[in-house]
Amino acid sequence: MNKPDTAVQSGPPAASASVIGGNSEVKVSFPDWEGQVKLSYIFPNGDKYEGEYCSSASGVMVRSGTGKHTSASGIIYTGEWQDDKMNGKGTLQHPSGAQYEGEFKDNMYHGTGKYTFPDGSIYTGHFHQNRLEGDGAFTDTLGLVWIGEFHGKEALGLKMQLNL
Repeated sequence: MNKPDTAVQSGPPAASASVIGGNSEVKVSFPDWEGQVKLSYIFPNGDKYEGEYCSSASGVMVRSGTGKHTSASGIIYTGEWQDDKMNGKGTLQHPSGAQYEGEFKDNMYHGTGKYTFPDGSIYTGHFHQNRLEGDGAFTDTLGLVWIGEFHGKEALGLKMQLNL
């Protein structure tokens, strides 16, 4: 079994962590603790998570609450977790400079958000399963704002917003 490089628990003094897990599953027992705990965990692939966990019905610790996950490749997610997935509000930063800030559902951009492309252009609007979907605004690298309906890679009939 692989043990994490780091497992730090914070909570009431009566709680104690015994890490038994391997790979990306962590089994931790906190005999006097109910609810969420804060841990720092380094995965075997080099990814690191610092934040809140709770115990699933099977006793496996899952990310739940707020936390920061940094991948070995430099992708950083800071935000809300539920059922070990990015769920709720958060920010995902890529090494390329691209960044998404908004709502997530099941590890995908889903809901209202803002995506900044590596070239500095910005889309603000609705997302559905990682796709631009619905009303939104695209600000190009010249600062011109285009508004309308977006459907994935298509955005027919966009109108340029005039600032008078």
